[in-house]
Amino acid sequence: MSKKQREKVFRVPMFRRSVFWGNLKMIGKKAVSAAVSDSDVMMDEAKRRESFEKRTDESNQRFAETFIKTLLSCKGVSKEVKTMDILRLTYICKKIFESQNRLVEIDGPVRICGDVHGQFPDLIRLFAQGGFPPDSNYLFLGDYVDRGQYNLEVILLCLSFKARYPNNFIMLRGNHEMAHINEKYGFKEEIMTRRGDFAIIIWEEFSKMMDVMPLVALVGGRILCMHGGLSQHIKSLDDLRKLKCPFNTEDDCLENDILWSDPAKVSGWQPNPRGASVVFGETEVKDMCKLLDIDLIVRGHQVVQDGYEFFAGKKLVTIFSAPHYMGTFTNSAAMCKVSAGLEVSFEVLKPEDLKVEERKMTAETTAAEMTQ
Repeated sequence: MSKKQREKVFRVPMFRRSVFWGNLKMIGKKAVSAAVSDSDVMMDEAKRRESFEKRTDESNQRFAETFIKTLLSCKGVSKEVKTMDILRLTYICKKIFESQNRLVEIDGPVRICGDVHGQFPDLIRLFAQGGFPPDSNYLFLGDYVDRGQYNLEVILLCLSFKARYPNNFIMLRGNHEMAHINEKYGFKEEIMTRRGDFAIIIWEEFSKMMDVMPLVALVGGRILCMHGGLSQHIKSLDDLRKLKCPFNTEDDCLENDILWSDPAKVSGWQPNPRGASVVFGETEVKDMCKLLDIDLIVRGHQVVQDGYEFFAGKKLVTIFSAPHYMGTFTNSAAMCKVSAGLEVSFEVLKPEDLKVEERKMTAETTAAEMTQ
């Protein structure tokens, strides 16, 4: 492809392969556990909260650093991470999520990632490509758990980075961060299998934390990000700043639309084939961009073959960051890279050789595959 054929703004840089196992050795030869044994876990929630509230911010940062080293040492959650550690981490992050606005407003540069779905090795490869925090800022669009084999590793590593770098590592909620979904599609089952007698407590604390995760992010005032998509209930950005938290997951409401809706080749707002929320057409995307005075909508929620896929004249893009999804799809993964000047490019991780290459823009179509 000649230089004249390349997009001026939408570009993909060349990939220099990183051997992430070598990076792990540099991060810490042997993590010193800050753990409390499972037998010492306080079953009483009020007592646990009292214990955690006594910890200083500095202590929590050191704890998060130790947690990161433990997870990156690849020694496994079951043996190296104790129940009290998990409960403390969810408590720390719940407090952070509650302190942040429902619409998180940040500036570039930032890398935006879509669904990860428990694919821990691929999450590590994304960080190896984009830079481990705090070398790069990240915005994740949700669906950290379910479907994959390493849900605990994925969610705990992301939460560890969130606890250590709360303003540089942004985590939005996806539809799989809802208790009635992840109790069916793998997360709860994994906790029950791996965490023994305290599994129910752990899953319940995860659920309480997920209930207060932000739903929407705005990058540089021009790029609107969420897990699912748009809603006919959105009339202004203030509607997104006033989102309910928590909310009734069975209601027909703005919050559920943000987690569940999808773009499609339709006219207007139509019922979603998923059985939840709606689908919306190109006109609705363009009208919403004008209404909110934004340039681009970035969302996840759907498998797309190249890792990213445009819709509505490049006013919306779907990002999916789990390559070779579920071991059956042949899809690539992608990150949306937003510069300080809000220029947008894409880094594509191909499943077959883990390289990132420049992709020619294809005809715009709706996302080909839907996931529950």
